[in-house]
Amino acid sequence: MINRVYAYCRVSGKKQIDGHGLERQLDSIRKFCRRQKLRVLKTFNEQVSGTKDETKRPEFSKMISDILSNGINTIVVESMDRLAREYWIQEHLVIYLASKGIDLIAANTGENITRAISEDPMKKALIQMQGIFAELDKSMLIKRLHKARQKVKKEKGRCEGQKPYGATPQEAEILKRVRYMRRSSKYHRGMTYQAIADKLNEEGITTKRGRQWTPVLVYNILKRNRKFKRTRPSRKYPKK
Repeated sequence: MINRVYAYCRVSGKKQIDGHGLERQLDSIRKFCRRQKLRVLKTFNEQVSGTKDETKRPEFSKMISDILSNGINTIVVESMDRLAREYWIQEHLVIYLASKGIDLIAANTGENITRAISEDPMKKALIQMQGIFAELDKSMLIKRLHKARQKVKKEKGRCEGQKPYGATPQEAEILKRVRYMRRSSKYHRGMTYQAIADKLNEEGITTKRGRQWTPVLVYNILKRNRKFKRTRPSRKYPKK
């Protein structure tokens, strides 16, 4: 399956835009992706100084939001100086990406920068610290949302959450197919959760949030669906 990536191109000013700086960067990125069998799903073009961090890069922030919502976790830049001019800004941005599980690849060298920087013990510790704070922010947000839902439920008697997978006609068809693939009988050996996830991913079928399937996600949608009857083996965790 061809891996999907995002392309990030940056120029400092209008002169670079007029000089086809963005076009040249994207051309280099696309050539690299074709060689590596990667598909550029979307391009984010930024006109901002290379000394600015992620908080002052609107397109960069949009790209991160897209990545966190759809599961695509790879960004390709033409070179590291297109990410940022100054080394300390480069390092800051790479650590920021690594803390969110996002890979950054430089097309001119083919190196996965986030993986390389994670091999440095000190930088790995910084990545882990950022990850801890990110998890704390997420936990605090969940707590606030829970309180808000409880308040709505108390005032209105109900608080409708997200509908389970299978609520739409398209999802219902996919769920029906997943149940068939999992079902075992005298003449048909049911597929493992891993095999089902691989099959759905190969066909480009995504989850409700647009992400790729995992064995745990397959297990959960079947478990939550009342029409699904668990077959042997009966286990607490899904078989991989």
